[in-house]
Amino acid sequence: MMISRFVVPLALAASLALSGCATTSSAPTRADPFEPFNRVMYKINEPIDRDIILPGVRAYNETVHPVVRQMISNFFGNLDDLFGALNSALQGKPEKAGNDLGRVIVNSMFGLGGLIDFASEANIPRSDEDFGQTFGHWGMPAGPYLFIPLLGPMTARDGLGYGVRAYLSPVLHINDHVVRDVLFGVGYVDLRAKGYEAQQLVGGAALDPYTFIRRSYLQRREYLTYDGQPPPRKDEDE
Repeated sequence: MMISRFVVPLALAASLALSGCATTSSAPTRADPFEPFNRVMYKINEPIDRDIILPGVRAYNETVHPVVRQMISNFFGNLDDLFGALNSALQGKPEKAGNDLGRVIVNSMFGLGGLIDFASEANIPRSDEDFGQTFGHWGMPAGPYLFIPLLGPMTARDGLGYGVRAYLSPVLHINDHVVRDVLFGVGYVDLRAKGYEAQQLVGGAALDPYTFIRRSYLQRREYLTYDGQPPPRKDEDE
């Protein structure tokens, strides 16, 4: 779909699943060599998120019927499955590629272009593979951690993956710029709405939300890249 489709949750789901002790140190680490800069970006993002994005998300949740919100999520999820199939194939995972492609075919043909998720009802699993994971599978190092306002946490490798995904997205190549911009906006709000409740818990889950989000994001991405079997770690911040 678009870059924000991947980045915007700020790794909130991972933040809830992967707890860790938080510190308030701003000294650069191996995982975060640009930490002082990233913390500034995080501080810039906070008021934008609090005063503009989250009120919009609350309005979306309150005014759009849950059935309509689910159909919107299903539509963008169908695009995710298409790229999941491609990345699974690029990683040499035929079973995952077949499942994702099957999801796209079923939901596109019988689910009104993906608005209805019949594939999940049929228990066809979703791989959630992306270009960042593919580059990692090919041996590309993650590179430094970055925090980008409005987009959230990423690594250099994931940023490259998001760029490739954005360039290949069918939404980006819609000629009608009004339709294209509306789809980008709706997709962004839909994704943020999914992580809304989790985000409210992050501030109280750690003394330093920045460190909490960074560690959770990096751990989650490593877990996904190595299919749940990451190599031993010497230090959590390395």
